[in-house]
Amino acid sequence: MKVIIIGAGIAGLSAGIFARQSGFDVTIFETHTMPGGNATGWKRKGYYFEGGMHWLVGSSEKTELNKLWYSLGALQENNPIFNRDPFLTYVNGEEKIALYRDTDKLKKHLLEISPQDEKAICQLIKDIRALKKATMPITDIKGVRVHHKTSIPLSQLFAYVKAAKTMAKLSKMSIDEYVGCFKHKGIHELLKSVIAMGEYSATSLIFTLGGLAEYDSGYPKGGSLQMVQNMANTFENIGGVIEYGKKVSCINVVDAQVNSISIGNKLYMADAVIVTSDTLVATEQLFDPPLCEDWITKLKDEIIPVNCTFISLGVKQDMSHLPTNIVLSLKEPFVYCGRTYTSISLNNYATFEGYAPKGCTAITIMLYEDTYDRWKQLYLEGTYQDKKEELAKNIIQLLEENLSEIKGKVEVWDIATPLTYERYCGTFRGSWMSVMKPKSNSNTSPSKSKDIKNLYFAGQRLMIPGGMPAAMVTSRTAVQHLCKDTNTVFQGGWDKEKRV
Repeated sequence: MKVIIIGAGIAGLSAGIFARQSGFDVTIFETHTMPGGNATGWKRKGYYFEGGMHWLVGSSEKTELNKLWYSLGALQENNPIFNRDPFLTYVNGEEKIALYRDTDKLKKHLLEISPQDEKAICQLIKDIRALKKATMPITDIKGVRVHHKTSIPLSQLFAYVKAAKTMAKLSKMSIDEYVGCFKHKGIHELLKSVIAMGEYSATSLIFTLGGLAEYDSGYPKGGSLQMVQNMANTFENIGGVIEYGKKVSCINVVDAQVNSISIGNKLYMADAVIVTSDTLVATEQLFDPPLCEDWITKLKDEIIPVNCTFISLGVKQDMSHLPTNIVLSLKEPFVYCGRTYTSISLNNYATFEGYAPKGCTAITIMLYEDTYDRWKQLYLEGTYQDKKEELAKNIIQLLEENLSEIKGKVEVWDIATPLTYERYCGTFRGSWMSVMKPKSNSNTSPSKSKDIKNLYFAGQRLMIPGGMPAAMVTSRTAVQHLCKDTNTVFQGGWDKEKRV
């Protein structure tokens, strides 16, 4: 049976491997010249800038997700996990506040910093401990035949029961509301910078901190590029085919069943299609007329895309004496597109081998504002590049004022706007995740079309808030639906010791 997958990001590569393991003839068509999608990085004049993955949920061997990452070949001996600790460090002159993974150590440290926040600190630690074992569940869909049956371990079920009350409370609050009870500015800024989007549900913050407490959410060596290349190699080594530079223009449907895809004037016949490119874009642009099912309408109505302006700097200075991830308090507020920043988060890759020339440092900064419309207008006006250069100049000046040691040392800069992500990754408004607002439902959209036979969907957009685990898990679900519909045994790997 011929299966075509659209997109070679984490979702597409995962779906490709799961489908090949289950015996299907699989070809992935990718618009770009390389795999990865939003899990990406790029090189500029000897510097490597990590533009996708900043931590990986499922990096810990304690988690069920970890077994899947290994079975997909994503994690191998060539990309061991680095668990930075502290995870973040707030820096305000000589003052440093560390976000330690160990909750006892974190509690003691924060109480020493701000005794007046004892009540809020104790509540924070209590919430982290309540959620730290409530990890993403991995299950099989009803009715599918599987080679390796999966179910939620009893210990995890108990963890969900324990976490339920805390989750119910947090789901009603935003991150801004949660951290607002801390009187100490530095602790407030530190916690807010973990997710960096205050309108998110507070559940997102505490789940992230819970993962850290379990020593999950590490960073694989080589970052996005190494991980996706591992997955692409795995897929091709088991007989899968990736066609790069091939932009799918249409999914053709005959008698309510997938028939083929079109790339330019050429048809590629298919018995089934799995769409792993951005769901919002695909359902609008890859069907004639656009695909309209109730779950798609709901997704379009409720989705709040997350995008950012991503700034990369190459600094001719060894910054390995500074923390790996810094929340830098600013001497003067910085205003960008209507948002005022009193601190700015820096990813400092000075200790990462191969990320910069010897004695130099790669730095990245993310400014979280939906600036898609602004950059689009600047592009239409012909001032897009000028405004990027102006922003780079302002950011460099800002850092020089607050980190004097890099003054005159920035030799490379690069800025990716939402238009950059839209152009290279094909994402809706250049976004790479979705916001889960307080009191909103975190329902997962279907992985199977209701109206068209043998049409499946996967990708981070289907599971709020998204991210790499969501991309992988929804792909597994989509292939299980394919297996169920074709009476095929799902052979997706599971045992870490039996890597494909």
